[in-house]
Amino acid sequence: MEAILFYLTALVAVVAAFFVTKCRNPVNSALCLVTNFICLAVFYVMLEAPFMAAIQIMVYAGAIMVLIVFVIMLLNLGTAVKSRYTHGLAAGGVLSVLMLLVATVFLGKGSATATGGEVTSELIQSYGHTELIGRAMFTDFLLPFEIASILLLVAIIGAVVLSKRKV
Repeated sequence: MEAILFYLTALVAVVAAFFVTKCRNPVNSALCLVTNFICLAVFYVMLEAPFMAAIQIMVYAGAIMVLIVFVIMLLNLGTAVKSRYTHGLAAGGVLSVLMLLVATVFLGKGSATATGGEVTSELIQSYGHTELIGRAMFTDFLLPFEIASILLLVAIIGAVVLSKRKV
């Protein structure tokens, strides 16, 4: 049953990712991207990581997509004249097939690395996902976490400065 759910979710994710790039309307592309994010959350649930699935839905499918749709509507991309470029489709298709073949060869001949670690199923059951993620984020990865927050703050300030200049 799990394999059927995995393959069905993977099919929906691939089709949604395809339509993200092929939809002419940017809002439809954004909705296909939300579908892709939801499929990723289903994968997290299948990996027994419900906290990551909830964060995926709240942060990406919720907040980030609201921001993307807001920018799409602010820029009014729906009325822009879209010309059709077909010369890149053949090159993109050939490159995609080549990358798929290379990935298949690497996955077939390779083996999984770094599958073991300090975090075991028993440790997850005793503490819980959220506590382990919080401990790792605020002890081992505190500096990268703070650097990411400073970069986000700088991006917000830059967006405000750029938007105020046009008013």
